[in-house]
Amino acid sequence: MVSLLMPDPVPARRAALPADLILTLDRARPGSLSRQLAGQLRGAVRGGLLEPGQRLPSTRALAASLGVGRNVVFEAYEHLLAEGYLSGRDRSGTFVAPDLPDGTQAAQAARPAPATGARWLQRPVPEPLIEPPSPAGTLEFRVGQTDTATLDGSGWRRVWRGATLTPLPGDYGDPAGDPALREAVAAYLKRARGFACRADDVIITGGAVQGVNLIAQATLRPGDRVAFEEPGYRLARQIFQEAGARIVPLPVDDDGLNLEPLLTARPADAPILLYTTPSHQFPLGVRLSVARRLALLDWAQTHDALILEDDYDSEFRYGASPLPSLASLDTGGNVVYLGTFSKVLAPSVRVGYVVAPRPLRERLLRIKSKADFHTSWPVQRALALMVTDGHLERHIRRMRKTYAARRAALSGALHPSGGNARLMGLEAGLHAHLELAPHLNAARVTALARAQGVTVPSLDPYYLNAPDRNGLLLGYGGLTLPDVQRGAEVLARAIEQASRE
Repeated sequence: MVSLLMPDPVPARRAALPADLILTLDRARPGSLSRQLAGQLRGAVRGGLLEPGQRLPSTRALAASLGVGRNVVFEAYEHLLAEGYLSGRDRSGTFVAPDLPDGTQAAQAARPAPATGARWLQRPVPEPLIEPPSPAGTLEFRVGQTDTATLDGSGWRRVWRGATLTPLPGDYGDPAGDPALREAVAAYLKRARGFACRADDVIITGGAVQGVNLIAQATLRPGDRVAFEEPGYRLARQIFQEAGARIVPLPVDDDGLNLEPLLTARPADAPILLYTTPSHQFPLGVRLSVARRLALLDWAQTHDALILEDDYDSEFRYGASPLPSLASLDTGGNVVYLGTFSKVLAPSVRVGYVVAPRPLRERLLRIKSKADFHTSWPVQRALALMVTDGHLERHIRRMRKTYAARRAALSGALHPSGGNARLMGLEAGLHAHLELAPHLNAARVTALARAQGVTVPSLDPYYLNAPDRNGLLLGYGGLTLPDVQRGAEVLARAIEQASRE
């Protein structure tokens, strides 16, 4: 057998085959060597490894590389010239034909798709939850976006330079995360959220979504009940469903999660886990009252249930006094706390953290060590410096003023909507909920706004069951102040027009 993995760099003006094209000729196989070579070159053309117009090595050069006689290559080229895959130019050499037979276009070639009946393709594919970007020029009230243009560039560069001053570890790190970042997170939570925890309680994750995944794997068995806000964060709900959980939807009102269904249910029906966003309910934006927070903790202790507190954007508060986190009020070890840098800095950061009771923490670490072992060390070290050097909290203070101005512009433009709409969830976070009057059609309002270049997501997809609210979500974190003003004015006109129809 002779084979060729083409090749090391060749002299200028000498044709070469792609480095990932492997030609293998086997004298023990049926058929001549020239037929084998022709078949492999034909496959390379049809598969896109050889592109239309590409020059091939001379018969002498390719024969020498393969260790075969020149006639083998000459006959292979002749086969492909006759079939139309190659073309010859007088005194210029042999080339892949610019117009390939049978409609073959190498530049558009794709790997073959498996049969749709393949056993490993039978599991249902989850619906995509991250919406594709709107067309260029569209103003989009996209939820979950932040403003990176106003990030202090000098501070950002400084922490990355600081991270490079520490020698890169030569081995894997702790699955729980870089000790420096865990110390920084624990100290930050004590300052910002009144939540006393130790570095050993913190696990650094690849974003909040990984934290939810780890908790679902560590605590749930198929058929377990999970209480969930209705409406609520779709991706977290989907993670629990894929773990085999039965979702128990709990309604949300102006005081946050309504606990009545939990408090009146039979003890045997108590969910094993409850997911909540108490500081800025996602997506309605309301805050869970202190009385309900205490009642929820009491319920969890009574029924030996776990509460997953997703505190995704509580750093940004506007004129409202901070409410204590559930984790800071917990005396029974029933709360696992979830935080993220993605909403403070940018979604692209993809670093979050979990603060968990010790027995659960050990389970989470075992599972995480199998998933990704640990989050990227350089990113962790840079974030640790950002927290300890004060850059993060300075950024939060600055952005709180920036986002507050956008929130005020949003409120001012939509306030005249009168009885047609009510803007909610303005006390915190980076999005608001615009509740529409029952007589308005949300789909019609969004269509009218879209016709004027403004995209607004509907509330409907965040419900598990039939929606009981008629509303829109207005994410303003990623928009400039003029864009917020213009988009809100367009939306106000759309609401007015829809109300007259």
